[in-house]
Amino acid sequence: MAEKITKIAIAGEGGQGVQMIAEILAEAANQMGKNAIYIPNFGVEQRGGVSIAFVQISDGPIGAPKFVEADILIPVSPRAVERTTMHAGSDTVYIYDNSLVAPAEVGDAVAGAQYNDVQTTCPVPGGEGIEGVSEVGACAFLQPSPGIDTESLPKVQRIIAIPANDIASNEFHPRVFNIILLGVVIGATDVLPMEEIKKALETKLGHKFAENPKLREMNYAALDRGYELIKTVQ
Repeated sequence: MAEKITKIAIAGEGGQGVQMIAEILAEAANQMGKNAIYIPNFGVEQRGGVSIAFVQISDGPIGAPKFVEADILIPVSPRAVERTTMHAGSDTVYIYDNSLVAPAEVGDAVAGAQYNDVQTTCPVPGGEGIEGVSEVGACAFLQPSPGIDTESLPKVQRIIAIPANDIASNEFHPRVFNIILLGVVIGATDVLPMEEIKKALETKLGHKFAENPKLREMNYAALDRGYELIKTVQ
């Protein structure tokens, strides 16, 4: 009997950190001895365009490097919803952020652990900021958004709405938006244990965590928050 292949597609505006999510998933899978394929897809606009990350994870062989229908599909911008409709099917669990930012509000440097080397002055809600965490452009996530038209969502097995952007902005910092989504993916699939994801985070960002331990604390807390979030709505 063939091993199940978990197919995950995550899409958002360039700069939202969806490729980082896929990189960490693939890294964690490889560390465990699983097979993983990660294929990035970028819009023709590059910066500011829609970015899609395709990930497949399995204990057995993975045949085709690409897939059409995803098991888990997570679009995190209005344009990403439009671009990923073809990857939704009757067996797809469709997760979208009901606190989505509008495309025009996303700059070149927005959320995500991949920008931890940038230091600026964007304030953290309820505080004075965290040194080494803030960056120009991240404040765009604090602006109101029209969201998406739920009538445009495809017919799938299940639709789950989560306020990841609001949680990032109100409880942590806009930059960890994608780390919350990473926790959501782990909770929704159970394909990888949380401890392996944290090991992969250390592999990717351990040197920056060593420079600023507050980054590790915040990323781990955001990861756990995303995991708990999806478990409460499944």
